[in-house]
Amino acid sequence: MILWDQDLTGGAMRGSDDRTGSLFSFVGLEARVRVDHPLRVIRDLANAALGDLSGEFGKLCTDFGRPSIVPKKLLRAMLLQAFYGVRSERHLMERMEFDLLFRWFVGLGVDYVVWHHSTFSKNRDRLLEGEIAAKFLNALLAQPKVKRLLERSLLGGWYADRSLGLDQELPEEGWQRQRRGWSGTQCRARLYKKGDGQPAKLSYMGHALMENRNGLAVLGGVSQATGTAEREIALAMIDRRGCAKRITLGADKAYDVTQFVHDLRDRSVTPHIAIDGHLSKTGKRRKTAIDARTTCHSDYGISQRCRKRIEEVFRPGLAKVKRRGRDRVDAVFVLALAAYNLIRLPKLLAAPA
Repeated sequence: MILWDQDLTGGAMRGSDDRTGSLFSFVGLEARVRVDHPLRVIRDLANAALGDLSGEFGKLCTDFGRPSIVPKKLLRAMLLQAFYGVRSERHLMERMEFDLLFRWFVGLGVDYVVWHHSTFSKNRDRLLEGEIAAKFLNALLAQPKVKRLLERSLLGGWYADRSLGLDQELPEEGWQRQRRGWSGTQCRARLYKKGDGQPAKLSYMGHALMENRNGLAVLGGVSQATGTAEREIALAMIDRRGCAKRITLGADKAYDVTQFVHDLRDRSVTPHIAIDGHLSKTGKRRKTAIDARTTCHSDYGISQRCRKRIEEVFRPGLAKVKRRGRDRVDAVFVLALAAYNLIRLPKLLAAPA
């Protein structure tokens, strides 16, 4: 049996499958990215912040020698990795080989040979050791366009929360040290679980402080996973940020502790904290540290709704950080906060004041 497919239009509508194009192309990468692409605004903001860090990059070159990758291009590539959730450096380099958008954002020409993934990793670690991530976040928030967004919400609230970043480096000396999360004299990740019924894992604890009106992360960091770290770091971040006027602090019920609430009031901070009223094993309801002075105001209910926005900061990719050591995990975490802000800023800047 023979099947015959006759083209009734004579082939005029079918077109040709021949490869098109000439030997030389005169279309630049700038023309390949549409005018209204969100990455255009993000790239301008990132470049402005990177421009303010030129002196810091110069110190790195003085201390460690001339880097094989330009720090600004390296940091833009790291931002892309955070934006698109690229899990490995090898995959990131593969994307940069064929993705014109990636090349345009980083600042690489079409003919430029992409770095080897091991070279990228070594230069990235050297860059993060210079606390560039925290300085980049501060430089981004200091941009005039971004600073105006924060100034309009000084009378609002700050929201603190925590998540876990899992360390990939297991101790090498005995099961006792493995269980405690120690290796030699260097303290690393510790066993921690988020709640009853959850498995204990070697973890760090991530902390973020967010303003409530626009949902921008203003401070962040990583600490050892302990039962009191979230409250201690929250107070430290409030002291670092500072504010001349009274503010509110929204947080989940893990912060409903009497001493912590007293410490907030001593700092002229109104505690908009979720009430932890769970029942104990004896059937008695836990006594909360939040009284009617706070809950009677309508702002308290608004804070309880807004505080959940901070969960967006702790995206799934941060649940398992691939860096080793607290300092590097801290740098990756803070850079993720900067990337989160950059993703939100195009819409915030386009909205009417």
